[in-house]
Amino acid sequence: MFTENWGYDEKMTKALVGAQSTNLVPVGNLDAYIMAANRLPVLSAEEERALGIRYRDHNDLDAARTLVTHHLRFVVHVARGYTGYGLALADLIQEGNVGLMKAVKRFNPDLNVRLVSFAVHWIRAEIHEFVLRNWRIVKVATTKAQRKLFFNLRSRKKRLGWLNRKEIDAVATDLGVSADEVMEMERRLGGRDIAYDPEPGEEHESTLAPASYLEDQQCDPGVINESEDLRAFQERRLNESLETLDERSRDILTSRWLRDSKETLESLARRYSISAERIRQLEKAAINKLRGEFAA
Repeated sequence: MFTENWGYDEKMTKALVGAQSTNLVPVGNLDAYIMAANRLPVLSAEEERALGIRYRDHNDLDAARTLVTHHLRFVVHVARGYTGYGLALADLIQEGNVGLMKAVKRFNPDLNVRLVSFAVHWIRAEIHEFVLRNWRIVKVATTKAQRKLFFNLRSRKKRLGWLNRKEIDAVATDLGVSADEVMEMERRLGGRDIAYDPEPGEEHESTLAPASYLEDQQCDPGVINESEDLRAFQERRLNESLETLDERSRDILTSRWLRDSKETLESLARRYSISAERIRQLEKAAINKLRGEFAA
C-alpha cells in the first residue's frame, strides 16, 4: 500500500507509530483509544510545517509519527460520520488511519496548507472504499456516478418511502447523474442480502433463500439410482418388445430409430424391394405394437 520509504509492513508500522503509542491502535477498548487520541494536543501551523520539512527532507519517521498521532482525533471525527452503514467504528477508524498515513507521506509543507485540509480527502477515500467493500456481500457501487449516489442519496431524501419522479429528477440534477442511475441506486439501497441457508425457524427467509430453489437434484444419490434403474428397466422392456416383432419389422425399427446412422425409407424400400410407403406403414404398425407391449 505504501511505496519507497514507507512499506506497509509490521516493522515500518512500529517505526512510524512508535512503541510508546501502541495503545493508540483502535482494538479492544475503543473508548480508551478515543480518549488517548483526544489527549494529544493539536499542533500549531509552525510545528506542523517543521515536522513536515523534517520528514520530507530527512526521512525523519519520528516527525511523521508525530504528525499522524496528533491528527488521530480528526480521523475519529470523520469516521463517526460513517457509522450509519452498520460497520464497526473501530474498523472505520483503522481505515481512516491508513488514509491519514498516506496523506502525511504526500504532505508538502511549503504549500501553506494545513495537514487537516489535505488529509481529509485521503481519509474519506479509504473509508469510502472500506464501506463499499463491506456494506453488502455484492458490491453495490462500481462507477463514479454510483459511488456519488451511494454516499449522497439517503441524505438527499426528504421523506421515507420511494422517491417520486420530481424528487428523482432533482437529485439527478444536483449530483450530475442520470435519472435512471438514481432509480437503480435506490433499488440497490432498498435491497438486502439473503442468507443462502437460513437458520432453522426463519420461516420468512426460507422461501426467499437461494437454498430453497437452487438445489441440484442431479447430484442426489437417490435420484441418480432411480434414474439408472428406470433407464435399465426401459431398455429391458424395449428389447423384450422388439423380440415380439417379426424379423422385417424389427429390422425396420432398428434401422430407422436405434442406430447412430439412421436409414431412410427409400434405402429400406430398395433393400426389401417394396415401396417407401409400405415401409412407412410397416414402421407405424411396429411402433403401435410396441406401445401396446409397454402399456401392458
